[in-house]
Amino acid sequence: MNDNLIKTIEQLKLFLDGTEPIEFTLLGDRETRYQWVAAILRRFDYHRLRKRDKSLIMQYMLKITGYSRQQMIRLIAQHRCNKLIGRRRKPRNSFKTLYTRKDILLLAQTDEYHNTLSGPATKKLFERAYLLFNDTAYKQLAGISVAHIYNLRKSLTYTNKRRIFNQTKRTNVAIGERRKPQPNGQPGYLRIDTVHQGDQDKRKGVYHINVVDEVTQMEVVYAVEKISEFYLIPVLEQAIEGFPFVIKEIHSDNGSEYINIMVARLLKKLLIELTKSRARHSNDNALVESKNGSIIRKHLGYFHIQQKYAEQINSFYKEHFNPYVNYHRPCFFPVTITDKNGKERKTYPYGSMMTPYEKFKSLDNFQKYLKPELTITALDEIAYGTTDIEAAKQMTKAKHKLIKEVLL
Repeated sequence: MNDNLIKTIEQLKLFLDGTEPIEFTLLGDRETRYQWVAAILRRFDYHRLRKRDKSLIMQYMLKITGYSRQQMIRLIAQHRCNKLIGRRRKPRNSFKTLYTRKDILLLAQTDEYHNTLSGPATKKLFERAYLLFNDTAYKQLAGISVAHIYNLRKSLTYTNKRRIFNQTKRTNVAIGERRKPQPNGQPGYLRIDTVHQGDQDKRKGVYHINVVDEVTQMEVVYAVEKISEFYLIPVLEQAIEGFPFVIKEIHSDNGSEYINIMVARLLKKLLIELTKSRARHSNDNALVESKNGSIIRKHLGYFHIQQKYAEQINSFYKEHFNPYVNYHRPCFFPVTITDKNGKERKTYPYGSMMTPYEKFKSLDNFQKYLKPELTITALDEIAYGTTDIEAAKQMTKAKHKLIKEVLL
């Protein structure tokens, strides 16, 4: 196409009006089109024209080149800055491609059949295919280096042909240390666990938070509607306050309700260490697990309790159940003996049976473990102000009343 005769805006407008139903495509490669666009911009002194005339020239160039409006705007902007369009420097020298697309696809096919062997093993397969089995398709790949096999596996041709999906790898949670607590006869080392009160018609029941001291077996139980930070953190604070001695460490299993940032932040604020059970050591949290059955399940059973009753259950725990368990219910305490073979065994003699509070008072210099705001006199009033039978009677009466409320 020769458009050298079109030199004015009027001629250009007549041309556009006369060729309205005709579509043009300028033949030639990209460089030829770029040169034509640059020539038109120079011929009409495009950058000095009015907006209306620029619009006519834009329509003309779009009609001839077939470019989009966005592409043409980019070319005009490039001409305004450099007076040139297209490549502004000579092409760089590049190495000749040794391994073609066909070779890369052959590598992908080999990896798919052999389930992606190592680089040396894959290179050996190529050598055997060409030298041993005379397959000429592997002639080029037979001389490839091991390192370049890994390079080709990262190429776009390879990844488009063969996509590899790896399973999600587990990550170790850095919250809490995996070890068994070592209280060394000191109170303040707690074990914590969650007991679920059953499902009914796909509706979750309440959750009991059971916290037990390892040395004294003093126990505090609370109920929450759901296992989440919103419900758990306030109850955990109340549980820590419910013990008469200073808390030094809390140990749990690997449940996410305790091994999380919110709980770790709370315990760090209170200067309490957080530990969790070790792998393949199921007895690390055995004490609180046994209390789940002998204390919570024994008194509240396995029947479903709706979550909305968590507040009433907490009132029962705080006013009746926790005082009864800690001050009026005797427990066995282990005594470690060494037999004639030098093996240590735990025994539970009758003489070591006492209430958790009495166990606390039996510790050497037990007053130093007390919280500053508490006194032994105040605790003795709780322990001995009511007989064991009367405390159990009041607890049982309150329990029956609670069960009637939650079952109605």
